[in-house]
Amino acid sequence: MSRVGKSPIPIPKGVTVSVQGASVRVKGPKGELSANIDPRIDAAVEGDALVVTRDGETKAVRSIHGTTRANLANMVAGVSEGFHRNLDIIGVGYSAELKGRTLVMKLGFSHPIEFEPPKGIEIEVPESTRIVVRGVDKRQVGQVAADIRAFRPPEPYKGKGIRYHNEYVRRKAGKLAVSSGF
Repeated sequence: MSRVGKSPIPIPKGVTVSVQGASVRVKGPKGELSANIDPRIDAAVEGDALVVTRDGETKAVRSIHGTTRANLANMVAGVSEGFHRNLDIIGVGYSAELKGRTLVMKLGFSHPIEFEPPKGIEIEVPESTRIVVRGVDKRQVGQVAADIRAFRPPEPYKGKGIRYHNEYVRRKAGKLAVSSGF
C-alpha cells in the first residue's frame, strides 16, 4: 500500500467535500475546485476526513494512488488556506507595478511587458522588485509564477532577472583579463 495514498486527508472546518463517482468537488472559504479522478481510484468522505483507496494492485494503479491523494490534499489546502509564490526582480532599472489587474514589468527591453493573470489568480506587488502570485490551485499558481519568470530568467554572470524567492543562482566567472605575454 502506498505510504502517501493510505493516509487520510483531514477536512478543516468550513470546507465541504462531495464525491460523486469519479468527480470530487471541494468548496471552502477561498474558493471552489473540482477534479475527475481515475475510475480505478475511489475517494470517500469518512467523518471529517477524505480517504483515497485503490481497486487493484497493478503497477499502474499503485503509481497513481499516491498522486491522486496528494492532488486531493492540495485541493483541500487550496480552498482553505490558498497557495502563493514569491518572485524577486534583480537588476538595475528592473521593476514591476500593477495597473488594474495587469502586471507591467520593465525588464531591460525596449518596451514594458504586460501580463494579464488568468481567472482565479491574484498578483500583488508589495515592492517594485517583488511579485506575489496567489491562488487556490497549486498547479495554476506555480505555472503563472513560471510564466512570469520566463520573461527574464536569471542569468549566471551578473544574476539579473526574475527569480523565485530564496532561489540560488549559480554564478559563473566572466572573461578574465589574461596577459598575452608578448
